[in-house]
Amino acid sequence: MNYLIIFNHPYKFSFCNAILESVKKGLGVNNNIVDIIHLDNDEFNPVMTANDLKAFREKKPICEKVIDYKLRLEKADHLIFIFPIWWEVMPAMMKGFIDKVIFPGIVYDYSNIENTRMKPLLDKIKSVTVITTMNTPKIFYKWIFGNAIQKVLLRGTFWKLGYKNRKWISFYKVKSVSIKKREKWLKNIEMEFGKK
Repeated sequence: MNYLIIFNHPYKFSFCNAILESVKKGLGVNNNIVDIIHLDNDEFNPVMTANDLKAFREKKPICEKVIDYKLRLEKADHLIFIFPIWWEVMPAMMKGFIDKVIFPGIVYDYSNIENTRMKPLLDKIKSVTVITTMNTPKIFYKWIFGNAIQKVLLRGTFWKLGYKNRKWISFYKVKSVSIKKREKWLKNIEMEFGKK
C-alpha cells in the first residue's frame, strides 16, 4: 500500500517527530511504500495569494509545491496527517496545505456549475488518519473548545469530500505526562501501523 504522510512541526525533537518515526517504523513492517510531505522542511508557504485564488477559480494550481503534492496525492492509497494543536487548531502550514492543496481540480470537483456538491477526484484513497498532540485536557478540548479538529478537518473537509474511513488519534496533556507514558503511546502507534 502507498501511504502519504503530511507532517507539520518545525522542531525536530518534538513529540510529533517521535510519532512520525513510530508511524514510519510500523508501516515498514509490511513493506508499505511511505512518502512524507514535510511542510516545514519544504518551507511551504501557507498564504493564499490573489494569484492562488485566481488559480482556485480556474482549477489550475500555480504553486510548484502544490503541483508536486498533487502528483504525490494521486499515488496514495492512505493519507496520514501529523501535527500539533496550537491554540485549539492546526498550525498555519497545515491550514495552508488544506487551503492550497485540497483544491478544485486536484482533490475534488463540482458536479456542475450550479451544484456545490463535491465530487472526489482521488479515487485511490481508502482512508484518512489525523494524528495530533496537544497540552489541553481531552474534556476541555471536547466540551469547552468544541472539538475543533473533528468539526473542521474530519467532518468539514474529509467528510464533505466523501471519505468514509476517517480516524482521529489525539494525544492530550503531552507536556505533563511521564516519559514512560509517552513511550507507551509511541509503542502503541508503532504496533497499530504495523498491522496495516
